[in-house]
Amino acid sequence: MSIGHTGLDPAVIGTQIPATSLTVDAGRLRFFAKAIGEDNPVYTDLDSATAAGHPDLPVPPTFLFSIELEQPDPFAWAIDLGVDLRHVLHGEQSFTYHSTAFAGDVLTARPRISDVYAKKGGSMQFIVKETAVTRDDGSAVADLTSVIVVRNPEAGR
Repeated sequence: MSIGHTGLDPAVIGTQIPATSLTVDAGRLRFFAKAIGEDNPVYTDLDSATAAGHPDLPVPPTFLFSIELEQPDPFAWAIDLGVDLRHVLHGEQSFTYHSTAFAGDVLTARPRISDVYAKKGGSMQFIVKETAVTRDDGSAVADLTSVIVVRNPEAGR
């Protein structure tokens, strides 16, 4: 399947992308918190986290987006759709939280393509991907939505 002049085939809506599981590591959480400039010690210091009532270091909210990057080729799903990664932009990202995850939790991200559409006469393609993040017991942690923008240089030719 490839992106043609009219865009992605709507038949890809509902496509399940392989799930990714990750055991949340406290060291990785500390590194992530520092990398994003999070200075609240509850995310980096176990004593601060437990004093705040947490059983362990809580997962910083945007960390969940990185679970899917654990795949050996995290963008294989887009390549399988015929997307040329040289023309991809990150368009939008949103989170709906159901519960807090902590260091030691085993989280699984289950993404699927929920929509595709085009704008500007097909020169801009949009892929909407929704990802359910759950613990290994199946309890919901969050629902993530990301919009990938693909510039289509063939449109309008």
